[in-house]
Amino acid sequence: MARADFDLFDRLERFYDTLPRRWSRTEEIGSLVLFIREGEGWPYYARPRPGSPTPTAADLIETRRRQRELGVPEAFEWVHENSPDLLAVARSAGLEVLLAPLLTLDPAALLPELPIPDAAIRPVDPTGPTFAADLAAARAVARLGFAAPAYASPMESALVIDVAGPTERDAATAPGIAGPDLEAARRQLTSGDYETLIAASPEAGVLAAGTSQRAGDVAEIAGVATLPSARRRGYASQLTATLARRVLARGAHLVFLSAGDDDVARLYTRVGFRRVGTACIAEPAATL
Repeated sequence: MARADFDLFDRLERFYDTLPRRWSRTEEIGSLVLFIREGEGWPYYARPRPGSPTPTAADLIETRRRQRELGVPEAFEWVHENSPDLLAVARSAGLEVLLAPLLTLDPAALLPELPIPDAAIRPVDPTGPTFAADLAAARAVARLGFAAPAYASPMESALVIDVAGPTERDAATAPGIAGPDLEAARRQLTSGDYETLIAASPEAGVLAAGTSQRAGDVAEIAGVATLPSARRRGYASQLTATLARRVLARGAHLVFLSAGDDDVARLYTRVGFRRVGTACIAEPAATL
């Protein structure tokens, strides 16, 4: 691995280790660190402890036992280039591993700001009166978007892709977000480390959403999703580009993301991202 590549992957590893610590407590199990969210919010994962040997199958099995005990998902994440031997170990320990293309932004190639049809991009404002409604709609769009593959056969497209629209989004939004969950999201979005953007239409409401998360001068763009009925209008591309411009303006020098598959990765290359490696996302293998 060239020195420049080593520095890149070292920065990514430090980002992944740093970002959750403000919002979680940790437990070390062998060569793994288990991040356990404090309070409400999306649960975290376990990942290799920086500088440690490759986790063993026993480390993974014990961590899964602890995750079950805590009632959190049995989830593991790592960068393949930093822990190349872990893939085989994870599979031997009963985990199914998604090999997600890992891409970094070339700022000189960033897609220019262009208008999008019938919608405008704006932040979800944690201090605004529509915060709860905007956040609930953004989460519903993400659930529906990720549930329906963006690339499918013509038959699948006819049956799945164009089904979920504003009606389904509104049904998925109810009963909304309130209480500790809403306050946890408000704290996160006011911290300066996170930002959620939505593409919204005056008539149809929220059609796409995405988030940036930053630690130091490294930022990740995550959770970019479009309501299935609103796809192929450029919402995801412009949302991603806008998130990237905004984190660059706030001091990020390295911007990256993980794509669900090679087809999605090709979409991001049109935005200005270039593949540099593979992010591994593991969970228990499905059983019949």
